[in-house]
Amino acid sequence: MPNIKSAIKRVSVTEHKTLRNRMVKSSTKTAIKKFDVASKAQTANASMLSAASSAVDKAAAKGVISKNAANREKARMARELAKAE
Repeated sequence: MPNIKSAIKRVSVTEHKTLRNRMVKSSTKTAIKKFDVASKAQTANASMLSAASSAVDKAAAKGVISKNAANREKARMARELAKAE
């Protein structure tokens, strides 16, 4: 445990940011998995893709994942939807 006041604050801030990042990443993964399950069951549609893409974009905007990772994930989902139709 740090002794310096600023270091103590940094530990606290890091814990809060880690919690937020974990929540955002978890909700993003959940949205992607819902789309993947629907895609495998041939029930995926454009609104599901839109919801999953929105979750990925929000994670990228908050800096939880990089823009390139977000674009790669959205492109993968769009390919799956096009292939299913």
